[in-house]
Parts: sequence; structure tokens; C-alpha cells
Amino acid sequence: MLKQEIAQLIQKVLETKGIADAKVMVDYPADPKHGDYSTNVALIAAKKLGKNPMEFAEELVEDLRFTIKDLGLIEKIEMAKPGFINFWITQDKLMKEAQKFEFPNIGKKRTVVVEYSSPNIAKPFTIGHLRSTIIGDAVANLLEATGWNVKRDNHVGDWGTQFGKQIYAIKAWGNENELDKADRPVKLLVALYIKFHDEADTNPALEDEARAWFKRLEDGDDEARRLWQKCIDWSWKEFDAIYQKLGVSFTENNGRGYGEAYFEDKMATIITELRKKELLEEGKEGAQIVSFAEGSKLPPLMILKKDGASLYATRDLATDKFRLDTYKDTNLLIINEVGAEQSLYFRQLYKLEEMLGWFTPMQRVHIKHGLYRFKEGKMSTRKGNVIWLEDVLEEAVKRAMNLQNLTSDLRDTEVITTSNKVGDAARQHILNFSERLEIAEKVSIGAIKWNDLKRTPEQDIAFAWEEVLNMQGNSGPYMQYTYVRTKSILDKAKANGIATFDFTQTITKISMEERELLRLLARFDEVVAEAATRFSPSTVATYLFELAQAFNLFYQKHQIIKADTDVKQFRIGLTAATGNVIKRGLNLLGIQAPEKM
Repeated sequence: MLKQEIAQLIQKVLETKGIADAKVMVDYPADPKHGDYSTNVALIAAKKLGKNPMEFAEELVEDLRFTIKDLGLIEKIEMAKPGFINFWITQDKLMKEAQKFEFPNIGKKRTVVVEYSSPNIAKPFTIGHLRSTIIGDAVANLLEATGWNVKRDNHVGDWGTQFGKQIYAIKAWGNENELDKADRPVKLLVALYIKFHDEADTNPALEDEARAWFKRLEDGDDEARRLWQKCIDWSWKEFDAIYQKLGVSFTENNGRGYGEAYFEDKMATIITELRKKELLEEGKEGAQIVSFAEGSKLPPLMILKKDGASLYATRDLATDKFRLDTYKDTNLLIINEVGAEQSLYFRQLYKLEEMLGWFTPMQRVHIKHGLYRFKEGKMSTRKGNVIWLEDVLEEAVKRAMNLQNLTSDLRDTEVITTSNKVGDAARQHILNFSERLEIAEKVSIGAIKWNDLKRTPEQDIAFAWEEVLNMQGNSGPYMQYTYVRTKSILDKAKANGIATFDFTQTITKISMEERELLRLLARFDEVVAEAATRFSPSTVATYLFELAQAFNLFYQKHQIIKADTDVKQFRIGLTAATGNVIKRGLNLLGIQAPEKM
């Protein structure tokens, strides 16, 4: 990586000046006129030495010029106030780097568990679950690409007091036959759940009934277990379809992930360990809690309710102990991609796991995402105030079809013309429709994913169809179309017998737009490394959008297929490299790059 090579050169020069502990940061200047790379190390080191930053920067530049003169790496080094040092990479080096698509081996096969999505059984898979699902999937992709041994886990909410409410509602008002036959049974389960809360508002005794049913579930009651399992089966009927549409998968427990219920029989050993290490105590109202040191500013964490029922913390502790025992990696990293509103809880959980001696602080990571919200406030299942993800996906496909001037009438045509008497023209029409529908599905999912992944995850998002399904500007379809443009150019070049430039040839003069493409292409491995290290898919999205803009500007200003012979192959090579990077970058984000649009 160029950034790393420059940092190492600077470090060597600093060591000759007696500075061995300086943290060398190399970055990208905001304006390309200020070079390809830049560092503020002179400002930092000069302060330590009590020197003038500009004078010390001048010293460093002179030493660096002497060091690099035969390396073929840096073409020019300059200073800028108040003490920055800017670097211009040689054209030959940029061309070599622009066709290197190997990612750095950051993980070195270290095991990492990425826990994401984690919808709740018998509750809607809403637009709110989308963020954890696609952010977590993209983070897992980035870590896998950079050498980690990635375990993708889906910690489904298939246990807890809500099942007491759900079971009571099914027994009181539900119809199991209707649920079995329903295409979307979770909608019926949610209606029952909402009805329970409506009834409980006027009859609070129902809450006691629900608690009693959950206790029966925990105690292994046959009827409670039967209805609980039915809720799981009904829910996965919908979950599987959604994950397939999103192109999201999991590696653990046969692809379903280890849900909370898996750890039902593993919680007792956790309670025993907490007691043995004298961490468990009785709270004011009889619950079992863990208290933290005063300086931690953390409130007590409840482990068991006063009736002995388990909580999220009980099950999460059992989950993490299971992971330690299963993967047998003392350096195990566990990432929870969960909403920002759970920050306090995860701080408590992580601290307790440190107190137990299971993990160090660097082994537990909470990737926080904000919520999708209505303008009126937070979504709520019990109030029926949610937007179902399935509805969003269907609407997205419709809009993507409209983008291609498709209408719903074509669906009728497809059905009518599938008999044995279909003519050649009709068959071609069906084929075209099928192909365009497939493209529309890729575009719609790309639009939804890009809309989320292009931004940092911590912020809440006010839900708006126009924003979620944006097909223009900084959008998934724009990125996909840019890739399709590169593919079209390469197909034309191939049809005309024009070979692709392999970047080992020499070309004397290139335009500003061509050099900008080269310098961006040369950064791809650095961007992926940074994104993986920071667990930040938006870093890749920002880079890809900048690359797409640079390519489209190059495309507008310069001939490619019809260019003069001496630059034609080079420009085709730039096009091929750009398409390759965009496709690979989109795939890291979980977005498909269609061959046509």
C-alpha cells in the first residue's frame, strides 16, 4: 500500500533524527493540487523537539528527497504551511498500483464473530431491522476480504417474556390453521400481539397470565413449547424469503444462527460461575444483579428476575461463553451490530465479561446504528406503528421497474403467453421481461443498501420513500450504471478487436482526468484496509462514489474507443480497472453489479 510505504520512509528519516516514537499519519489531501498524499508529522515532531514546524518540515523534506531518489516511488515532495509535507507519486508507480487488487492480510486468520440482523420471532421484520442486517453483512464481508476467519451469527430473539404474551394471544384469539396457510403468518401474529396489549390496557391481569405462560415455557410445558416452536416455524417462513432477496447469509447453526433459546440449558453454569466469583448479589426487590465499581459510572445489571426468569443479559453471557468454548481462540473478537439505544447495556455486558476474565476490552465491539424513525417518533410493534421490510422490498422493485419503463401489465402478458402456443415474438418478450425483472431486483436492493451504507451508521434516519428508494445522485443505481457503462465500453472494444492495456506498457503523457482515476484506483486496497479496521462500510461507499464521479468525468471529456492509437489501449485499461474496482467494492457492500441496465 502506497500510504504504508510513505509512512515507513518517513519513520526511517525520523529515526535518524532521534525520534523513534512518532506516530506517522499519512492522509489524502482534500485538493489533488496539493499532492497524492500528505502528512502533518512535522507539526507533531517539531513540537516535541521545540523547533519551528516549517523549518523542521524543510529538514525532513531534504532528507526524504535523498532517501527516495532511486526508489521510483515519489516524483515530487513539497511543504505547505503551517508544516504539512505533500507527496506526488510517480506515474509508473500509480499505474502498477492501479492494477493490484490484493487486499492486506489484516486478520491473519484470527477468528471474529459478527452478530447481525437478529430479528425477533413472531414480530415483524421491519425497515428497522434492515440496518443491522446490511451493515453487519458488509462488515463481515470486509473482514473476510482482509484475512479474518469470519463467523456470521444471527442471534434471533426466540426467547423471552414476549412469548408468554404471544402464546396467551394465540390461545385466546388465534387460529392455527389460518396461520399455517398464510403467506405472511407473522402479520397475523403481530395482530394478535397488538390485541394482547390493547386488552391488557383495560385488563392488567393479562400481564400476569402472560408471565405465567412464559414460566411454563421455561419449565418445559408441552403446550407452551409446541406453540413456541410453531411461532419459530411461521416466522422463518418469512425470514428466509427476506434474506434470500437481500443476498444475506449466516454461517452458524446451519445458516440460521444461534438464537437465544439455544442457550436455555447453558445459563445455569453462568449463574454458578457468577456466584463462585462472588459477582452476583440480591437487589432491593429480590432480583439477582451484578454491581460495578463506582468509578465505572455503570448502574447494576440485572441477571435474573425475582421469579428466577432469565433476561437478555443471562442469555448473552451464555452466548459469549459458548463462543469462547467453541472457537477456542483466546484472542477471539466478537462484534455486535445492534442499535445505538443499547449502548449502555453493552457497556455493562462487556464490563461484566472483563470482570469474569473472559475478554479484554479490545475483544468486544459494539457497532451502533441509529434508528429509522417516522417524523412523529420511534416505531413500535405493540402500537402497530412499523413499516414491514417485505413491503419496502416490493415497492423498491416496482420503482426500479418503472425506471426501465416497465408496467404491471407486462406481468399479465407473461402469464397469458406461457402456453405451448407461444410464438417466437412472445417468447422473446417473456425473455426480455424476465431479464429486465432480474435487473430491477438487483437495482432495487442496491438502492436500499446504498442509501444506508453510504452514511455513518450512528445517525437516525427519518423514513421517507423518496430517500430510501432514491434512484439518482449518490445512489446505488448510479453506481451500478457506472459499472454497466464500463462493461459496455469493454464489450465494444472487444468487438472491435482492441486489446486491453495491461499498465506495463509506457505512456508518456496523460490528462488530469486520467491521472485522477489512476490515483483513486491505486488507493483501493488502502480504503478497504481502513474500512475493515474501522468496521466502516461507509468508507468504501464514499470512495466508490468518488471513483464513479471521476470515471464519468473522464468519459465525458475523452474519447475511448475512437481515441488515437497511442492512448486508446491505455484508456480501455483505465476503464477495465475502474469497472473491476467498482464491482468488487459493491460486492463488499453486499450489492450486485448487473451486466446490463
